[in-house]
Amino acid sequence: MANVVVVGSQWGDEGKGKIVDWLSERADVIVRFQGGHNAGHTLVIDGVSYKLSLLPSGVVRPGKLSVIGNGVVVDPRAFVKEVTKIREQGIEISPVNLRIAENASLILSLHQELDELRENNAAAGTKIGTTKRGIGPAYEDKVGRRAIRLMDLANPATLMNRIERLLAHHNPLRRGLGQPEIAPQTIYDEVMGVADFILPYMDVSWRLLDEKRRAGARILFEGAQGVLLDNDHGTYPYVTSSHTHAGQAAAGSGMGPGALNYVLGITKAYTTRVGEGPFPTELFDEVGDFLGTRGHEFGTVTGRKRRCGWFDAVLVRQTVKTTGINGIALTKLDVLDGLDEIKVCVGYELDGKVIDYLPASQDAQAKVKPIYESLEGWKDSTAGARSWADLPAQAVKYVRYVEELIGAPVAMLSTSPDRLDTILVQDPFED
Repeated sequence: MANVVVVGSQWGDEGKGKIVDWLSERADVIVRFQGGHNAGHTLVIDGVSYKLSLLPSGVVRPGKLSVIGNGVVVDPRAFVKEVTKIREQGIEISPVNLRIAENASLILSLHQELDELRENNAAAGTKIGTTKRGIGPAYEDKVGRRAIRLMDLANPATLMNRIERLLAHHNPLRRGLGQPEIAPQTIYDEVMGVADFILPYMDVSWRLLDEKRRAGARILFEGAQGVLLDNDHGTYPYVTSSHTHAGQAAAGSGMGPGALNYVLGITKAYTTRVGEGPFPTELFDEVGDFLGTRGHEFGTVTGRKRRCGWFDAVLVRQTVKTTGINGIALTKLDVLDGLDEIKVCVGYELDGKVIDYLPASQDAQAKVKPIYESLEGWKDSTAGARSWADLPAQAVKYVRYVEELIGAPVAMLSTSPDRLDTILVQDPFED
């Protein structure tokens, strides 16, 4: 029996929600280990859509324990809003099935305001493309050792001192940006206004998870975004503020690396990206429009249109290696139905030389040119296929070629947003 880590192998938006939901039905505990409410999962269960941003996907499944780990930055106001919304859809959420790490850092209104100020005032070419939800500034305060953490709300007597320490950094920064200073009482009132709602969910999560693991529970670790947005291994500086790498599942939950048995990389059959940054295979033609329209490529959280392009095997092969992916879940194969020709990026050209990886240099990333190989498309539909026999021969050939290029097997194949439209090749929990 294995514990499974799910990561996005591209720039996020690979369809993790459906796969995590499919896996969560077989898991006992589902853990979010990084990010904030800047990433969205859409789950479709019995025809009902649930849009989650902060909550682990397991909350919509009865009998499962969901945990928001210490690696997540938590906006308590967003938490209240999301829990209330999901409850209104008939899902029971309480401390019985949801816990939050006591040492999780909080996102405050000042973080969101700073995020907006920076992004809105950024000079041309320097915008990162953040969701403006305060995630980056909150992680900065965490690393700067001045963050307000969930446990601080349980001790109002010392909370004001922690707020004053935080504002000793933020108020000079705000003055430099031409913004008024914030009074400590304003932040105190903000967090204490939601304390009674959120504190009952607080727990010593590392201890809870250790107890569950020792009792034989299956644990599913759920990340946000994708490995190419990792702060170290992504397309820096056009990355997120946390580590999306599979190793963060250990650090972001308080469990040792030995508890991570299988890494499943969610991989879209083509490539998309939201926001700024390099994208070697991006298409600006009718094929790009076709992929975006057929794939409904709009962000769950922001509604932003996603940039679309051909499958980039160079990038996915790199993430397979850097994050230790054991197998992939290939999603949205059906979006490619009907194309006469399908291209796959198998290498790059940089300054007249052929290379087989994405350089770390920002300048080099902007200059690489994709080298394509073309495959024959297929006319028959793959939508709703639940076995290899249901797939057109050319679609099977495409999947096998992807496996060969990235150096990892397809463990699962998704052919529609419906969770049942999934072909299971290798059960990650039985690895």
